Amino acid sequence: MGVKEQIEADLKEAMKARNQLDVDTLRSALSAFGYKKVEKNGQELTEEEFQAVLQKQVKQRNDSIAEYNKAGRAELAAKEVSEREILAKYLPAQKSEAEIREMVREILDGLPPDGRNQGNAMKAVMPKLKGLADGNLVRQIVGELL
Repeated sequence: MGVKEQIEADLKEAMKARNQLDVDTLRSALSAFGYKKVEKNGQELTEEEFQAVLQKQVKQRNDSIAEYNKAGRAELAAKEVSEREILAKYLPAQKSEAEIREMVREILDGLPPDGRNQGNAMKAVMPKLKGLADGNLVRQIVGELL
C-alpha cells in the first residue's frame, strides 16, 4: 500500500473515531498531494514525490514550531508538534546524528582535497541522505567536519 492510500485509510479511521486533529492533519497532507499533482499538470505522483511532499509538510511544521516558541505561543507550538508527529509516521525512519556523522565522514574522505568545501560536500552528501535526515542537521555536521 502506497503512502497516499495509507493516509486515505487512516483518514477514514480518524473520521470514524472523531479524532479532529488527525482528520485535519491528514486532510492537509492529501490537499498538498493534490496541489503537487496540479503542478505536474495532472500527472500522478510517484512514491518519492509523495514522500517529498510529506517532508515539506513536516519541515513547515518545524518552522512553525520555532516561530510559535519565539512568540511565546506554547499552545500553538504544541498543536504543530502533534501534527508533525502524525505526518512523520508516513516518512521513512530518520538517521541518527551518529549515523549521519559516519556517512558524512566517509563521503568527505572520498572527496579530493581541493574539492573539500561546504558546497561540494553538500552536493555529494545530500543525494545519499535525501529523505533520511534533516538538511539543516546535515549542513551543521558537514560544517563541523570540514
